[in-house]
Amino acid sequence: MSALLEIEGLEVTFGGRTAAVRGASLRIEKGETHCLVGESGCGKSVTALAIMGLLARGSHRLAKRMTFAGTDLLLLSQRRMAQIRGNRMSMIFQEPMTSLNPAFTVGSQLAEVLRRHKGASREDALDRAVELMGRVGITAPGLRLGQFPHQLSGGLRQRVMIAMALMCDPELLIADEPTTALDVTVQAQILRLLSSLKHEFGLAILLITHDLGIVARVADRVSVMYAGEVVERAPTAELFRLPHHPYTRGLLACVPVPGRVRRDRPLGSIPGVVPAIAPSFAGCAFRSRCSHRDGTCERTIPHRQASAAHDYLCRLTPAECAEKRA
Repeated sequence: MSALLEIEGLEVTFGGRTAAVRGASLRIEKGETHCLVGESGCGKSVTALAIMGLLARGSHRLAKRMTFAGTDLLLLSQRRMAQIRGNRMSMIFQEPMTSLNPAFTVGSQLAEVLRRHKGASREDALDRAVELMGRVGITAPGLRLGQFPHQLSGGLRQRVMIAMALMCDPELLIADEPTTALDVTVQAQILRLLSSLKHEFGLAILLITHDLGIVARVADRVSVMYAGEVVERAPTAELFRLPHHPYTRGLLACVPVPGRVRRDRPLGSIPGVVPAIAPSFAGCAFRSRCSHRDGTCERTIPHRQASAAHDYLCRLTPAECAEKRA
């Protein structure tokens, strides 16, 4: 059975000088929560914007394949893409404080989505907005319709963004760091909300995050991204049990685990920063930060299969890495 979203060999460059995404591949099934994880600057948000057709001017997108529900997104005109975006495929943007237009009320912004894509009347669109605001946990939704974004807290704005993304009953919801800048209690509420909405609406969710705690709680499958490449893909339980790529192991080592991490020991960290990659770059992008690097890391790195559903991009297996450490 074909996937809801299938991407193979996605490349995104800016000005021909920086490769933000390099050969990335994703496969998301209907009803699945797929997490895209990695540090800031790894290309996660650019991948989402490339899927939605919202890349900035001066960028260039190429892919061997990019299909959504059997439709080739690479062949669509801007007008046809606009009919899908916000309708069958929606996105919750990273920053709830700036994602809403400060000049319009919450009600008008919510209603615009349904009126544009479904041709609904203003009254029907506002009724739908009230219904969804109630479902995402906003109290007194009818009163909130007339409020402006600056009158709402960060948590309420994020819930409004979720309601807006659900106005047209999309098949795919892309959530880009939906808990950023929210306190821990509100973060937990938003994650529970997304989980319940997934089951209620039958959504597939692409959740972009750098928080592995969130990944462990909500993801069915995980893709680990580094310097524009997907370096490891696996079912969540398998990835946490036996990570194969050195970057994935480094990320997991940075997470304090109660009962395992001693209080008198420093927390794990990965030295260095994510490099800016030129389109002509060859070899492993993680080599400057990897303790297992040698001259062969400058060559083309093959994809390896750890299992039928688990692949990674490294010349060494975990056992070989352990031998080098010894």
